[in-house]
Amino acid sequence: MNPQAKLISILSLILGTTITISSNHWTMAWTGLEISTLAILPLISKPHHPRAIEAATKYFLVQAAASTLLLFSSTTNALFTGQWDITQLTHPISCLLLTAAISIKLGLVPFHFWFPEVLQGSSLTTGLLLATAMKFPPITLFLLTSPSLNHALLTIMAILSATLGGWAGLNQTQIRKIMAFSSISHLGWMTIIIIYNPKLTLITFYLYCMMTTAIFLTLNTTKILKLSSMMTTWTKIPPLSATLMLTLLSLAGLPPLTGFLPKWLIIQELTKQEMTSTATIIALLSLLGLFFYLRLAYCATITLPPNSTNFMKQWQTNKPMSIFTTTLITLSIMLLPLSPMILPIP
Repeated sequence: MNPQAKLISILSLILGTTITISSNHWTMAWTGLEISTLAILPLISKPHHPRAIEAATKYFLVQAAASTLLLFSSTTNALFTGQWDITQLTHPISCLLLTAAISIKLGLVPFHFWFPEVLQGSSLTTGLLLATAMKFPPITLFLLTSPSLNHALLTIMAILSATLGGWAGLNQTQIRKIMAFSSISHLGWMTIIIIYNPKLTLITFYLYCMMTTAIFLTLNTTKILKLSSMMTTWTKIPPLSATLMLTLLSLAGLPPLTGFLPKWLIIQELTKQEMTSTATIIALLSLLGLFFYLRLAYCATITLPPNSTNFMKQWQTNKPMSIFTTTLITLSIMLLPLSPMILPIP
């Protein structure tokens, strides 16, 4: 890809995200979302492969439909209430349409079908952007409008997302699809708590982004795209094999790793809100995700493929990892003891 075109796309992506998260008018928020969508399309279609072009087309159609629905929702609210302010979304139909629009943009169930396909057709670097940075503007709009949204509808969508994210990931062999269903599952955890404690949703999103970035950078370093090729990780960079296992288990929410913190706090908050049954259901559903994370960790560290003597010496020719990747991996594994600094736990 042309360096100038790549720079323009990245700067437009940053600009669109900044406009959306800093605006208080629906038109400006919609403009920022459109800029972000148009900026990511060249990055998705960069490999010049039919699968990448298909992914870019699907992404454009879905995001354009969601943006149209969002604009229709804000226009309807302005028609009935005379308010264009994002925090003044009060009309019931507008709230319902906005929930649908943001759910489509994020990939929440039942609007999740596009996300695994688009992520599978993208490169690992673009997939990282789709799984983290591109979700920030819609989640910000969710946070700003959370007092007006339907509690019961969001809870149902969150439980369905956690269910499908764990269930559909069980029979996948492509790493990018597994990460897509992992993202859908984590979005369910964020959505279920967004009305009761928006700050906790933001912390969960930040920790999810950190752990997902660490995994994608690790996969990019080892050039792994399939479950079967994970068995050769230890021959390329042996220490990375062990840290990949711990990062995957952290993303699964296994204590005492970093990923346990958001799930612990969300279950605690749901219990405070007298939603013990909901907390129990979503905690049990996380076991589905834990299964395929354990399978990934098993393939990365314990399984040995048929190999020759020369095959075991690939690690001697590899360059060392960047300090950014190692820092992210360390934080993704060992941040739990610092949790009182992130959020005071009563």
